[in-house]
Amino acid sequence: MKVLVVGSGGREHALCWAIQNSPLCDTLYCAPGNAGIADVAECVAIGAEDVDALVRFAQDKAIDFVVVGPEGPLVLGLVDKLTALGIKAFGPSAAAAELEGSKGFMKDILAKYGVPTAAYGRFKDVEAAKDFVRKNGAPIVVKADGLAAGKGVTVARTEEEAFAAIDEALVEGRFGAAGAEVVVEEFLDGEEVSFFALCDGESALPLASAQDHKAVGDGDTGPNTGGMGAYSPAPALTPDLQARVMREIVEPTVKGMAAEGRPFKGVLFAGLMIGKDADGKPVPKTLEFNVRFGDPECQTLMMRLKSDALAALIAAADGQLKNIDLRWHDETALCVVMAANGYPGDYVKNTEIRGFEAANAVEGVTVFHAGTKLADGGRVLSTGGRVLGVTAKAPTVAEAQKRAYQGVDALDWPDGFCRRDIGWRAVGR
Repeated sequence: MKVLVVGSGGREHALCWAIQNSPLCDTLYCAPGNAGIADVAECVAIGAEDVDALVRFAQDKAIDFVVVGPEGPLVLGLVDKLTALGIKAFGPSAAAAELEGSKGFMKDILAKYGVPTAAYGRFKDVEAAKDFVRKNGAPIVVKADGLAAGKGVTVARTEEEAFAAIDEALVEGRFGAAGAEVVVEEFLDGEEVSFFALCDGESALPLASAQDHKAVGDGDTGPNTGGMGAYSPAPALTPDLQARVMREIVEPTVKGMAAEGRPFKGVLFAGLMIGKDADGKPVPKTLEFNVRFGDPECQTLMMRLKSDALAALIAAADGQLKNIDLRWHDETALCVVMAANGYPGDYVKNTEIRGFEAANAVEGVTVFHAGTKLADGGRVLSTGGRVLGVTAKAPTVAEAQKRAYQGVDALDWPDGFCRRDIGWRAVGR
């Protein structure tokens, strides 16, 4: 098969890395790709959200299967346009992608189909939103309704912080159209985990759990980021809890979306909060849905997946998940994100990174590229905020953590940094 992966991040590098090992894959392209992806796929200079150019490329090259990595092109309808031309694609339609494209829509679906989540309100009016805050008190969460590149969520510790977040979105227009409406919801306390399931419109197949680290600093301090590291599996999500998440959250959502005339195909990424009930027993609630693999969680999932990744993605697109049985390595995979100095604020770009050979030589380690480009002389330069995902597989969390940081320390990049405690919740658990 000729396969095209759309995207340029660590998630797409991990997907390309897994797909190129499939016996079904003859030729692999990635648009636009990055310096690391260039080692496993032919990179094509087309932006991930240039939907029309991507469709033309797929036609010109007679692409058999397209795997859409990021949420942007999904919300813009890339899968719809490919499907209309008879080109098979992995990912939801624009109508189904609204689960991530509109937080208000997502919350309404959860409420309608009885999926456990935080109490909420949707607001376009500033004073109505502030009244909701006054009525419910703090801490409370304010979210821009649309896609805001991970920057539209404020966990307000005081009512004043919540008011400021509401003003930022609805009055100052910081998030543009994405912030024309806000969702204000109750604060959920507990342990946050990520859970992934492949969906084919009717049924869902659980993948594996992972735990992301959102805060920029050690000990979960500092501002939130797109993710500074992850590991899989997440001990907080026990087999019993996973079964409950499938039964109470994933399956009702898939059935509900089908009933709405928006059948969901692709990967459903549930951001969960594991809280406690009155008896102290764990209770999963839905924080959010994303309609694509998480980054950096995808890196850990692809490293643990024993089965043919491409065959599984095709089965989801074809409505054949009932015929698929996925196998996983028992080991832990752990990914440490290296970011450019200054991230998540203003960060440095176009700085050279060396030492990839030494890092990849560490036992069990693969360095996935997230924000890099090739320059003259084969030099690798940073282009983004989150730049590398140093990922290790090992029998225990502690050993995976040790190997990942050995990989980090083998790299030569004075202009980058990372958290030094990825996996801290799981070590010794």
